[in-house]
Amino acid sequence: MSSGNRKAPKRGPDDAVSGKPLQRLATLLTRLPGIGEKSALRLALWLARADGEYVRALSSALLEVHEHLRLCAVCCDLCAGERCERCGDPRRDRSVICVVAQPQDRIALERSGVYRGLYHVLHGVLDPLSGIGPAELKIETLLARLDGEEVEEIIVATSPNVEGDATALYLSKLLRPLGVKVSRIASGVAVGGELEYADMSTLHRALADRRIL
Repeated sequence: MSSGNRKAPKRGPDDAVSGKPLQRLATLLTRLPGIGEKSALRLALWLARADGEYVRALSSALLEVHEHLRLCAVCCDLCAGERCERCGDPRRDRSVICVVAQPQDRIALERSGVYRGLYHVLHGVLDPLSGIGPAELKIETLLARLDGEEVEEIIVATSPNVEGDATALYLSKLLRPLGVKVSRIASGVAVGGELEYADMSTLHRALADRRIL
């Protein structure tokens, strides 16, 4: 039988998405937090069909974030310059520093509009099982700020879970001997919850009813 008469093999359900560019994109997307294989494939297929102008804009935005964002020299938040907008704002209350685990927690608190002090981003919480100790967090930078700024209170605004509570307790023991009041956000944030997902009224209550550690 000649090759021209051969029947084409049946295509399996995955053959249509077996192209290397699509597979590569889906694999890279699975490395994003909260994105599993099915979600990654769905996003990859959506991007494959998306408008070219949008895809180019998205690609440019990703490169810009990676190349231009850095850590603020003061609070360790992400910013595009030497200092972030909050550290450079003379209208902020410089006597209070709110310590958060991640930039997204700072964004959530700032969006609530109830806090006008300064921030400090640890970029994590204490988690010995994952190999994250004090040396992996931006704690030394926080201590250095106490020498150059007239800080009266440190508000520890880590999420109310095991790791967040352990981090708050560690910071309290570290900072109290330095003569700084150390407080913890109140239970307006549900125990075991994540700070970044709390609504504005909950964050307002958590800050307003903070307690001394």
